[in-house]
Amino acid sequence: MRLAEKALFTTSPNPRVGCVIVQDNEIVGRGFHEKAGESHAEVIALKEAGSQSEGSDVYVTLEPCSHKGKTPPCVDALIKAKVKKVFIAMQDPNPIVSGQGIQKLKDAHIEVELGVMEAQAQSLNMGFISRMTKQLPYVRAKLAVSLDGKTALYNGKSQWITGDAARADVQYWRASSCAIITGIGTVVHDNPKLSVRLYEHARQPLRVVVDSELNIPLEADILHEKPLLIAYANDKQKKLPQLKALGVECIQLDDSGKVDLTSLLKELAKREVNEVWIEAGEGLNGAFLKANLIDELMIYYAPVILGSEAKGMFTLPAYENLENKITTTLLDHRWVGQDLRMRFKLK
Repeated sequence: MRLAEKALFTTSPNPRVGCVIVQDNEIVGRGFHEKAGESHAEVIALKEAGSQSEGSDVYVTLEPCSHKGKTPPCVDALIKAKVKKVFIAMQDPNPIVSGQGIQKLKDAHIEVELGVMEAQAQSLNMGFISRMTKQLPYVRAKLAVSLDGKTALYNGKSQWITGDAARADVQYWRASSCAIITGIGTVVHDNPKLSVRLYEHARQPLRVVVDSELNIPLEADILHEKPLLIAYANDKQKKLPQLKALGVECIQLDDSGKVDLTSLLKELAKREVNEVWIEAGEGLNGAFLKANLIDELMIYYAPVILGSEAKGMFTLPAYENLENKITTTLLDHRWVGQDLRMRFKLK
């Protein structure tokens, strides 16, 4: 698992995979898949183990691949090395692989044990699993809020509610995401770049701006960040030619004058986006939540109070019955500096 985590910021769109080879109760080979197109974890571990691979036990966080993609099948390499047994944390959710690698190992008379630390392995690749099974990325929405649940002052100012440690923690989650989505309101009020700054070798995620009427200021900093995608519904401001001249990709996803958020996520999945990180205001957060498109909430509570006129977390309809409430499950809570970070899974 720790080996797989080394590729947290680099391996997308491929899954994060680690492999360890053991001979006579000693580790003789280690490997992890760092980048798409490069050697997979099993191949790297087998190379390190060399002749000691024969008769060894292999531990791998994901079912070895059985098809030829950018690299040859890992299953063939394991069979050729004459390993004795393969412990697999989880089956590959990719339909062109799922179960086939396991069966091929068994056909070669190699023992297989499946499901060792399965939940931990799944948590490493929630985005990959979601894209393979639902054709949608795994979506996390981040909110920095006061104790009274406010995300910004009445005038939109929100920098900074939380402290340095919380903002550094956000960098980690940005770096592990394939795309960051924000709304036009956040662009206008905060002028963010939404870049990864604290991790030298991390790739820059795709920035996505939801801007229904293309109101984005042409001097906005985010227009100079690449890769960038603007999702819009209509070009009321007639800015499309100017944006294209700046090299900005714009995609029209119209749903009655608003951006069709479901279509946006499906489009991102087609672009092999595994994990999405939302940093937006109450309007876009509410729209995603209302459409049941958020998998996880990441809320940083700061020890401050902003008052009743400040902006809330979500714009949602007024519920008249408690039966309409949105329920969550607490996944994790911890202090990040002076702020409390809480992770919730949406039911």
